[in-house]
Amino acid sequence: MGWLLLSVGIGSLGLTAVLRRYALARSLMDIPNARSSHSLPTPRGGGVAIVISFLCALCMLERAGVLPWASFVALAGSGAMVALIGFMDDHGHIIARWRLLGHFVAAAWALYWFGGVPQLSLFGLPIEAGWLSAGLGLLYLVWMLNLYNFMDGIDGIASIQAICVCLGGCVLYALTGDMQAVWPLLSLAAAVAGFLVWNFPPARIFMGDAGSGFLGIILAGLSLQAAWNHPHLLWGWLILMGVFVVDATYTLLRRLLRGERIYEAHRSHAYQYASRHCKSHLTISLAVAIINLGWLLPVAIAVVWLGLDGASGVLLAYAPLVLIAIRFNAGKREHNDGAG
Repeated sequence: MGWLLLSVGIGSLGLTAVLRRYALARSLMDIPNARSSHSLPTPRGGGVAIVISFLCALCMLERAGVLPWASFVALAGSGAMVALIGFMDDHGHIIARWRLLGHFVAAAWALYWFGGVPQLSLFGLPIEAGWLSAGLGLLYLVWMLNLYNFMDGIDGIASIQAICVCLGGCVLYALTGDMQAVWPLLSLAAAVAGFLVWNFPPARIFMGDAGSGFLGIILAGLSLQAAWNHPHLLWGWLILMGVFVVDATYTLLRRLLRGERIYEAHRSHAYQYASRHCKSHLTISLAVAIINLGWLLPVAIAVVWLGLDGASGVLLAYAPLVLIAIRFNAGKREHNDGAG
């Protein structure tokens, strides 16, 4: 399977170069404004390379018998829908309510083909699978794909996060002895790595909504697939995705409490404040990698391998992340955000 990973990485690298030329020719540029975290006009839409490369990899994995048919349909179908919505939004604005409706349709598609949400336990108490858990699963998928879009705001951060989560997920699968399940994760990491060559600070092309939303729904879908393979793995995945979950959720709640429109562009996430404080995108993106591999992965391993209660592990992992969000004023209104 090594040839597959190499092909996916090289394919993504080459496709990103083609998409960059396309964006420049079509003037698909992200122009800096008061809510931007960058200072130079930059082509956008490069995340389509991740989409195409990974979907091709999924096809090969399904044909090789490595990926079950239902998982293939769940991931490929929902990912393609979200990517298409993002692609159209990158080329022309789509009204938020229609975009959100499309996200719910894609999430419902994934949830149906995965067979819903498996039975989990919360602090040792079993949670029966049913309509309530299905509803929560739907909200989970939609929130994950949207928060990934929200968090794709500085060079390299979304790509580095995805690679870290995928590699961490491979470690968790290895601890359970389920090595066949790592190939979709490694394929996604390879596709993102090819794009990251162009997106590494200073970025020469941005991911765009097509790529960020795609990564969000795919990572959430992979976490559900992991939960069906081994229920306690879902807690491990929630821990691995903690940087984005905590920053986006804390920022959203703070903005909601002020009555702001959550879909309006802003730059009040903790990582955005931190990048302006450090005057460096690279520093913050690398810090995310360090947090993922140095803190979140060990806690996830403690849950999966050492028997730490999953919910307790999430609280333990998220506690310092909440403190970081508070330290960097996540969700604080800026003077130039147009809110007054």
